[in-house]
Amino acid sequence: MARAKRNRTAQRRPDIHAVARHAKVSIATVSRTINKVPTVDPKLAQRVWKAIEDLGFSPNTQARTLVSGKSRLLGLIVSEITNPFFPELIQGFEEVAVENGYEILIGSTNYDPRRMEICIQRMLERKVDGVAVMTFGIETPLLDRLAARDVPLVFVDNCPKGFLFSSIEVDYFHGIREGVQHLAVLGHRKIGFISGPLHLYSSQARQKAFLRALAEVGLEVHPEWLREGNHTLEGGIAAMKDTLRAADLPTAIMCSNDMTAIGVLHALYGTGYKVPQDFSVIGFDDVNIAQFMLPPLTSVMMSRRELARCAVMALRDHLEPQASAQQRYGVTTRLTVRQSTGYPRQKARPASLPKASAR
Repeated sequence: MARAKRNRTAQRRPDIHAVARHAKVSIATVSRTINKVPTVDPKLAQRVWKAIEDLGFSPNTQARTLVSGKSRLLGLIVSEITNPFFPELIQGFEEVAVENGYEILIGSTNYDPRRMEICIQRMLERKVDGVAVMTFGIETPLLDRLAARDVPLVFVDNCPKGFLFSSIEVDYFHGIREGVQHLAVLGHRKIGFISGPLHLYSSQARQKAFLRALAEVGLEVHPEWLREGNHTLEGGIAAMKDTLRAADLPTAIMCSNDMTAIGVLHALYGTGYKVPQDFSVIGFDDVNIAQFMLPPLTSVMMSRRELARCAVMALRDHLEPQASAQQRYGVTTRLTVRQSTGYPRQKARPASLPKASAR
């Protein structure tokens, strides 16, 4: 009876030997196929994958790690899991990673160095092959622990120098410039900006892009129209309330991310001001929820899928012998126009665009 039970268990849980028999290949071929060794004959690999599907075989990832020394596991560290941008980034990262034969391990720092330390410890314990640091801010001393283990790292915007480090450089200027020009064509001459935390490189880059784009169309910004937020809904509410205390109000507000812009919409809702009749509002990121706001939010789109693809490819290029590692990967941005932007107050039609300065 016990023997019969063991036989039934074995039938329910096919192993690598069963896969090899079913595919009529060696155990070594099955192992190399599962570990995506590029020298495996494609026809044999196809037979192995069909046998795996037919038998419902699930590879033992821990055993593979012990044998190969590779976990086929990529770490992903993000800033704030409650910001819709990051779940969308995580989804894209997982999709691209799985397409390339990797699993993922996620950590969220919430901008807390202690939580970053916990994330890194988990990555080391699970023996990740590489880590994408998508926090838009670098805690370099903490990351030294990963670098000391020769773990490849990829960063957004800015990264330490090193053979195993790569960066994804976002072209913030392209999309923000489109946003400023869109507002200028509508007739706006008083345009404010709410940044993210200015200790973050990405927040500085977005604000610099805004000021440069403003100068290109011959406009100046009033100091009271520049506010520092914190990339949260609450920060957007507070920054907009501060802006409304100015003696001279802007007619349009650009924001460093969509959560800030949604906070601006919320702050204006209770004041009697309407969007876009009294204030035009533009966000940044173009998260999925932006199109469902009232009114639907005009936003600068930064593709999470493209960020994820670049991050996985950067790590894969470091890890796989047939790949050639690059130091930099580029992601562009572009404006998505919806109903939160319109003509400025007391304008029946758009004024002519100021003459752009020479590039």
